[in-house]
Amino acid sequence: MTEAGLGAGDAPAVAAPDIRIAGCASWLPPRTAVADAVAAGLCDEALATATGMVSVAVAHDEPAPEMAARAARTALGRSGFDDVSLILHASFFYQGHDLWAPASYVQRTAVGNQCPAIEVGQVSNGGMAALGLAVDHLRSGPASGELDRRVLVTTGDAFRPPGFDRWRSDSGTFYGDGGTALVLSSREGFARIRGLATVSAPELEGMHRGEDPFGHAPFSHRPVVDLDACKKDFLATRRVTQVIAASAAAQDAAVERALAGAGVTLADVDRFVLPHLGRKRLRAGHLARFGIAEERTTWQWSRGVGHLGAGDQIAGFDHLVGSGALGSGDLVVWMSVGAGFTYSCAVVEMLERPDWAATTNREGVV
Repeated sequence: MTEAGLGAGDAPAVAAPDIRIAGCASWLPPRTAVADAVAAGLCDEALATATGMVSVAVAHDEPAPEMAARAARTALGRSGFDDVSLILHASFFYQGHDLWAPASYVQRTAVGNQCPAIEVGQVSNGGMAALGLAVDHLRSGPASGELDRRVLVTTGDAFRPPGFDRWRSDSGTFYGDGGTALVLSSREGFARIRGLATVSAPELEGMHRGEDPFGHAPFSHRPVVDLDACKKDFLATRRVTQVIAASAAAQDAAVERALAGAGVTLADVDRFVLPHLGRKRLRAGHLARFGIAEERTTWQWSRGVGHLGAGDQIAGFDHLVGSGALGSGDLVVWMSVGAGFTYSCAVVEMLERPDWAATTNREGVV
């Protein structure tokens, strides 16, 4: 993945090409109140209070790829496009079948064409990783006979038992289900990507592996994902200060490169789309580190949705656009982090408010 203002590795930021966002959408199931989860014994009350979360989106029977496809159909409709040249589907957890291609399901049910359809990993940073690949595809320019290139990026996750406990598998973060979609174009759209960067810190990959040996099949060592156990094992043989420093350096580099590519500073930014973490984690990893005021983020909305795996950034942006919170000229920074660890940052400029967005008073919209 290269830099589009856009950067990876130690390459200097370069001027971002005019990559447009033509459509976006989310499909989220009904919410389950955190208070109800506490009352049912599913979640510790003290932890729930510390997170500040009020509810999470919980799917009934909807498969993760189907929620992504539903979001894709809406995003394509909003974009006015009926075809794309690349489909990228990102996810965090199980997609419903073994040795199967969920990106092809999204393609068949939402688009119906024959372009490449590819699955992207990188767990919580999957949506942003897919965005970087999409930008690279668009930067290569239209093929012979094409006037435009378009990419559909989708995410979809459902954090179901027995393999995943949305309340306890990753303490401090409550997980929500849902699908998101983003349509990008090399020519048309209501917003443009001015800067984008992804930086890796592979020395931290063991944080989600711990000391467990490699298994021969999923859930070889534990019947339920327990990220806290992995982190405990990892930190037992390392200095916490060194781990924090490595994480901070990679995150800072991603943010600095994206801002440099866009030619702006954090002071120029109007709104921030951050990971849907609990309040304590959000403050430590983003708000306090970068001096971001909570009211400039999507926190008041995301605390009622939960961490959508790979889809937080697209969902948050879709919320801001759809609620009428953004208008022409507004700058929005997306920040993301995923196990590995990889850190991404994007700078998006609104060119106009799309027709489908709300036209209510922007003041007080969250």
